[in-house]
Amino acid sequence: MKSTRTLAAALSLAASALAGCYAVPIGPNGELYVYPPGVPPGAIPLGYDPKAPQPQFPAVLNARLYPANEIATQTGVLTGTVTNMMNGKGRFQLQFQGEVLTGEATRVDGDARRGVASAYGSGGTFMSCEYQMNTPRQGAGTCTMSNGARYQVHIGA
Repeated sequence: MKSTRTLAAALSLAASALAGCYAVPIGPNGELYVYPPGVPPGAIPLGYDPKAPQPQFPAVLNARLYPANEIATQTGVLTGTVTNMMNGKGRFQLQFQGEVLTGEATRVDGDARRGVASAYGSGGTFMSCEYQMNTPRQGAGTCTMSNGARYQVHIGA
């Protein structure tokens, strides 16, 4: 019975000693992290460094291809999607004369905005493009189909 009282007293003493303690957020550099005005302390995970590069998630963009020569006027405006993976690569898909063309886009080495793209369809149709991105979500360029049709492409908003 005495050991139970001793244990209870020890636990009560420990609990009251720790009652005034609280966790203080510390950044990865060991400094006290101060939350921005209006942001509740629980909204930002401990260890978050606002100066560190933030992850970028893929962005799905619309692509519109406008005819640029006589052959292209036979099909009119084409639409498709481009998924910018935010790492210098992208994927795109569009329909051309009933055939789905899928492919990839890659930035040109040494130029973060300029890139080339290629796509292929199961019926043998292929497309080659050159483009330049103004932002990660907007750009323009030209595309040429295997039948000689040329298009001006507008990517994004």
